[in-house]
Amino acid sequence: MTATIWNWLALGVTVLLFAGIAVLSRTKKAGFSARVIIATVLGIAMGLIFKGHTTYVAAFGTVWSNAIGAIVVPLLLFSVIASITNLGSSLRLKNIGVKTVVFLLLNTLTSSLITLGLALAFGVGKGFDVAMPQHYQAKHVPPVLDTIVGLFPSNLVANWAANQVVPVVIFAILVGLAYNAAASTPKGEAAVKPFKTFVDAGNVVLSKATQIVVGFTPYAVLALIAAAISNSNLVALLPLLLVLVVAYIAIALQMFIVQPAILGVTTRTNPLRFFKFFWPAGVVAFTSESSIGTIPVTVRQLRKGGVPDDIASFVASLGANLGMPGCAGVWPTLLAVFAVNSLNMHYTPLQYLLLVALTLLVSIGTVGVPGTATITATSLFAATGLPIAFIAIAQPISQIVDMGRTALNVAGASNTAFIVAATEHQLDRDLYDGRKEFVDSDLDTDAVEHSADAKPLVRADAATESATPNSATTAASLHLSATNNLLSFSPSSALDGQGDDMCGLRSSDTKDEDKTE
Repeated sequence: MTATIWNWLALGVTVLLFAGIAVLSRTKKAGFSARVIIATVLGIAMGLIFKGHTTYVAAFGTVWSNAIGAIVVPLLLFSVIASITNLGSSLRLKNIGVKTVVFLLLNTLTSSLITLGLALAFGVGKGFDVAMPQHYQAKHVPPVLDTIVGLFPSNLVANWAANQVVPVVIFAILVGLAYNAAASTPKGEAAVKPFKTFVDAGNVVLSKATQIVVGFTPYAVLALIAAAISNSNLVALLPLLLVLVVAYIAIALQMFIVQPAILGVTTRTNPLRFFKFFWPAGVVAFTSESSIGTIPVTVRQLRKGGVPDDIASFVASLGANLGMPGCAGVWPTLLAVFAVNSLNMHYTPLQYLLLVALTLLVSIGTVGVPGTATITATSLFAATGLPIAFIAIAQPISQIVDMGRTALNVAGASNTAFIVAATEHQLDRDLYDGRKEFVDSDLDTDAVEHSADAKPLVRADAATESATPNSATTAASLHLSATNNLLSFSPSSALDGQGDDMCGLRSSDTKDEDKTE
């Protein structure tokens, strides 16, 4: 058969599989998480059976990524403003912000140290026959000053059009802080109350739109996995197999040992329960390779685990841009050791520790820059004098490792959200420990059906926040929620989304370039 016939045949089989997933959804025989897992298995099978013939199938994943990317900026704008205004006092906001940054960077540090130890123990790169690329174009690393300046909004419309996440988040934070300052007096609170209502209502609508798109995640996962497996070149992977294995061992240790240990020590909770809530977000992150695109699922799962809306939205948005242990910790450190051993360079223990310190610094300096994994590696190589062209050698496995890198990034952000909520005494431990069931009036992929005579629902996080009597803004928010049925939709249940690869950090004008990184 010709390639075209194979492509159409693969498309026909995929449509049949989609129908089967739809039946599971409609008959309630499989929940959202189960459907995602089933779609993953089916995607692997499709990729193996129709290897090289998934062009039409991949289009479904592309459409899903584009759809969820279309609402990234407006949803970020509304959700972050709503989160900041719900946080209330500047002291609480300061505490949450500092804790978030500290624990996100701690994830990067520990992942870099783990990777360094594993890479040295396995001797990654030793005996590797280096064939330096002849026409490799080094990824441009913007100067530090330009990077810092670029983080701040210059033209909101331009930032919006380019899907530049960090400037939009900073602008939203500025607006949220301005609202809190204006609402600090009774007269000011009355004046800005319509603005708060508008922001919350807009957040509700965009949240619902996002959840509609997220409902198609199992279908997108099937298509994306099928395309990834179908397009993999196994022959090109063999020389770099050890690097691939070490990368996933480091990712597994950080995700399943180190981060749960930090969670357990700081919150005095059972860290194993974290994975019950993280699992759906982790699967979506792994298959979509977009930490930003996974945020709607991440925030939803955090809320199911007892994290309040405002903290979930704030930490998830910041965690998609800062302290990414996979892209900024594991990958640049592993490539650096690989290069050092391959080139028979002799590094002292102090030089290796300096390497880790530089990894942490460049991860901060490249926040929000498209193609984070490659940018951080390039910055590290430039800072240490390693040949930048060496980064291109590992590109055959970069896409495969990117799945694990992105899942680890999302795990780090989720882990941090639980820690921040618990240390701020905002974590609903009954939800986290499973002593009560999460009830969400916003009917989405795992919706709970309610009878016609059911009583109005109260947000689980609202109940938690009500236990904090000193937050006037929180009380006002709860009053507003009680007087406006729209707000019972829990507007922060989904934050934003933007699909593609390289840890989900890209702008539209660098999309094609990043796909080759």
